[in-house]
Amino acid sequence: MAMHDRGGARVVLGTSGTSFDDVIAVARGGARVELSPSALDAMAAARRVIDDLAAGPEPVYGVSTGFGALAVRHITPDLRARLQRNIVRSHAAGLGPPVEREVVRALMFLRLKTVASGHTGVRPEVARAMADLLNAGITPVVHEHGSLGCSGDLAPLAHCALALLGEGEAEGPDGTVRPTLPLLAEHGIAPVELREKEGLALLNGTDGMLGMLIMACADLGRLFTSADITAALTLEALLGTERVLAPDLHALRPHPGQAASASNMRKILAGSGLTGHHQDDAPRVQDAYSVRCAPQVAGAGRDTLAHARTVGERELAAAVDNPVVIDGRVESNGNFHGAPLGYVLDFLAIAAADLASITERRTDRLLDRNRSHGLPPFLAQDAGVDSGLMIAQYTQAALVGELKRLAAPASADSIPSSAMQEDHVSMGWSAARKLRTAVEGLTRVVAIELFAATRALDLRDGLGAGASGAGAGPAARAVVAAARAAGVRGAGEDRFLAPDLAAAEAFVRSGALVTAAESATGPLI
Repeated sequence: MAMHDRGGARVVLGTSGTSFDDVIAVARGGARVELSPSALDAMAAARRVIDDLAAGPEPVYGVSTGFGALAVRHITPDLRARLQRNIVRSHAAGLGPPVEREVVRALMFLRLKTVASGHTGVRPEVARAMADLLNAGITPVVHEHGSLGCSGDLAPLAHCALALLGEGEAEGPDGTVRPTLPLLAEHGIAPVELREKEGLALLNGTDGMLGMLIMACADLGRLFTSADITAALTLEALLGTERVLAPDLHALRPHPGQAASASNMRKILAGSGLTGHHQDDAPRVQDAYSVRCAPQVAGAGRDTLAHARTVGERELAAAVDNPVVIDGRVESNGNFHGAPLGYVLDFLAIAAADLASITERRTDRLLDRNRSHGLPPFLAQDAGVDSGLMIAQYTQAALVGELKRLAAPASADSIPSSAMQEDHVSMGWSAARKLRTAVEGLTRVVAIELFAATRALDLRDGLGAGASGAGAGPAARAVVAAARAAGVRGAGEDRFLAPDLAAAEAFVRSGALVTAAESATGPLI
């Protein structure tokens, strides 16, 4: 098990996996990586198995044969170092823009996690070099396109392995992209000379898609709570009823995510003088679906996220390689196939798109004078002269449209490769890449609802709340105050709107929205 020393920003890898927190600490926080004595012993023992097989006459895949469709050729000992070097060079065939630094660091750390398991046959000195690269802040350049998510994330991992050889390009700790060899020299890291099986073992894992899943889970966990907050603020601004959030109603349909979202919304609305006036000036029997069903939709997303976390935790406990060293023997397998990850990555993109869709519908309701129960058109100060938030909703709708396109599954696709040896692939890397884009889009959609709802609450304070004349509750007031302090300006005449939207996005992305709400409610789920 990996141990995470938060005080010293240190993660120690053992033989039995790691945790979500460890991955995020290394990928995003720059935590130092170390190898435990048990991991070093396990790697040395597995290496002895590989060395024994390499000395024998029988061909063994990855040790003394070619790769993929070329596995039929037996490779003589004098060519094996070249074989391992060549697989790295030839597979480092990515194309397109570089992927984010945090993705590459997660990719490197997760491959090292599997190497440390003692099931790959990689020598301890290679594992130490992998850790040294991470600790030096050297990040290989990995390109957007190149992985089919089967036989692992081959091209992305090959670009990382290439850096161990002192080849290719990498980003230094100062953020500058340079040739890798001088970067290694500056940090006292010697290039690695690969031996039997090591080149293959450095490429054959689901590490890229897993790293992106873990980071998406962290981001979406925050976003589901943020969406509960903005949904509650909108309900409040629309003078809706909080009675639909009662625990006994949600117990009738016992989905845990739904109960969690309803609980969050109840906490946000506690003490509000605005809720419950849906029968006053513009009577309505019940609120619209986008308001009334907010816990059901966000809750379904929460349950999807819980399932994705379970899959991610299982994958973190895995040792994905082919072949693997197990009980003193080497066996081929198909554990590198990314289907389990591809499915949940796609599932999360669907959940993100639907949450964005219902969020946009609430925003539109706040802006429509025919449905906003007394708020001015588009929340404008002088409608007609001012357009208010009319085009902010256009931006939100454009984002939702993109999120719906990103919800189309990548994992349902498969393009055969390697002369039909690899005739079914997962496209898990593609699913992960589009999920990252979806998470960014959802953040912006939630931010626009926040902007609209806080402005509407400002206006309610000016207009009065209806029959009671009471105002927003403590949580809403805390959020509005924090948003204003963060540069999300309130109601007023038309102005350059993009800076407000950018400030709202940063407010949501940083977690400041959740922190502000919790200052009044206590911990939210």
